[in-house]
Amino acid sequence: MTLTRFEKTALCVSGVTALGIGGFILAEPRVFYASYGISLGTDVNLLSELRAPAAGLAVLGVLMLAGIARQAWSGVAMVAALTVFLAFPAGRLVGLAVDGMPSGSILSALAIELVIAALCLAAFRRRLWTSTSATDGGRMTSA
Repeated sequence: MTLTRFEKTALCVSGVTALGIGGFILAEPRVFYASYGISLGTDVNLLSELRAPAAGLAVLGVLMLAGIARQAWSGVAMVAALTVFLAFPAGRLVGLAVDGMPSGSILSALAIELVIAALCLAAFRRRLWTSTSATDGGRMTSA
């Protein structure tokens, strides 16, 4: 499927953000979380548990970016972007409801995630709505 400039922009913003955050956590989890006021200490189990999903986030970011370069991957890239940037704020909102008000830096991350989610929804809305009524073997179709 051929992507519009707006769709490519959404994938680029999503991909760079996911790759950047995932890569930063993977390489330097203590430094990343210290920016949120969270001290991780030296617990190797905790560090491993943070690095594992960070690697997944980085790979999803690469996939989002690959969707810009390779048309055959664009549908998967859009699904990845929507999944990441709808799931992260959803998880934070659950935390807000269950655990209470987090720090301002966490709320800032939530705001950024919501903006990227809105960008993705706006960019891919035409494909989302047409794909629900017209699918080709379960794949998204272009309108």
